[in-house]
Amino acid sequence: MASKSSADHYGTVAMAIHWATAIAIVALLVVGFVAADTADEATKIQLLRVHTVAGVSVLALTLFRIGWWLFVDRLPRAVQGLPRWQGMSAWLVHRLFYVVIIVLAASGIGMMLLSGAGNVLFGDATGLPDFTEYAPRVAHGLGARLLVLLVVLHVGAALYHQFARRDDTMTRMLP
Repeated sequence: MASKSSADHYGTVAMAIHWATAIAIVALLVVGFVAADTADEATKIQLLRVHTVAGVSVLALTLFRIGWWLFVDRLPRAVQGLPRWQGMSAWLVHRLFYVVIIVLAASGIGMMLLSGAGNVLFGDATGLPDFTEYAPRVAHGLGARLLVLLVVLHVGAALYHQFARRDDTMTRMLP
């Protein structure tokens, strides 16, 4: 299989980035929501360490992916025979993924810097701050919920194409 995409199929690099990012996003969302609802500080610190490292990884993968599409590879052509609204919706959801991921990363980094939580998570400071006291928390919380919605829309659309339309759209992203 080729590292670059063809007209009808994604290449191995695009597939690897997609699936690694997908797994990391699901883990980020689960760990983030669990950490937000955890009262035990030691557990919350462990969860936030995982969340932070995974978040930076997703940002790096996303920036790499954007660079990959801009400078190295080309997207396969759009699925033929789709109603215009579905093609536009797919285009919008994919672009929103990039925007939301970057906003989430920026707000997460902003919270870490403003609150000093990085010293608690990765240094020798003690006592997690109350993240609700920092402005980036609002964007981070709203962004996480929007990301959940985008994931649901994306997975729902993939399943619709695979099982209702039977147009093999999903197989374009599988080895």
